[in-house]
Amino acid sequence: MEEVTSEASKYTQMAIDLAMSWGPKVIAAIVTLLVGLWIIGMITRGVGKTMQKRDVDPSLRPFLKSLISAVLKVMLFISVIGMVGIEATSFVAVLGAAGLAIGLALQGTLQNFAGGVIILLIKPFKVGDWIDTPSHSGTVHAIQIFHTILKTPDMKTIIIPNGPLANSSLTNYSTEPRRRLDLTVGVGYGDSTQKTRETLMELINADERILKDPEPFIAVAELADSSVNFTVRLWVEASNYWPLKFDMNERIYNKFNEVGLNIPFPQMDVHMHKDN
Repeated sequence: MEEVTSEASKYTQMAIDLAMSWGPKVIAAIVTLLVGLWIIGMITRGVGKTMQKRDVDPSLRPFLKSLISAVLKVMLFISVIGMVGIEATSFVAVLGAAGLAIGLALQGTLQNFAGGVIILLIKPFKVGDWIDTPSHSGTVHAIQIFHTILKTPDMKTIIIPNGPLANSSLTNYSTEPRRRLDLTVGVGYGDSTQKTRETLMELINADERILKDPEPFIAVAELADSSVNFTVRLWVEASNYWPLKFDMNERIYNKFNEVGLNIPFPQMDVHMHKDN
């Protein structure tokens, strides 16, 4: 009986010593965890409001908030386990090794992810813009975190990974409200350049879609093999670019035929020589 009582007293004392040793640490860790989570919530909400005020892309806001929250929670967790007495160095090493392995396995995906973040932050284009990339062109239909979706005029859907897109050159035709329409018009060598210029100006003045400022530009650009080529430069609203281009080509053709201006086409003369 005395032996049982002695063992009970021994274990009771061990429990008391353990509680005295670990109790304050555990309580401090729990308090730190709760306060830390509350502070992290305050920070992420503040970041969300700041991004909204600064007009950060809506598709990027949840991701940035989640990323900031995750990083802060990992830091808080490492601090808490350190307070309890668990060695945090080995945990960080394991976490780093796991992160490296995952990064190598998802290298292409992470590249697209990083490209999506860059595109959403820098905003080289937005939904609705017409862009021309080294491989594709079309209207931006959607910008997602891993890829960008284009719609072509013939209603094809093109999905471009954001990694290559962020690292390549592209042309955005929608950043400016106006565009310059360049036309090349050829007439025969026997036709009057003055008459050609006057005919072109008549067509230009008759179309209200052509802007007066900057002024339209007409000049003889080249004395080609079969024609005298005029360069015509017109400033238009971006939305009128293609309709005006098609209309001007048709009107120039019809007007030149009406006033007797020749529209030449490349031709080759072949001379036959008969041997004696």
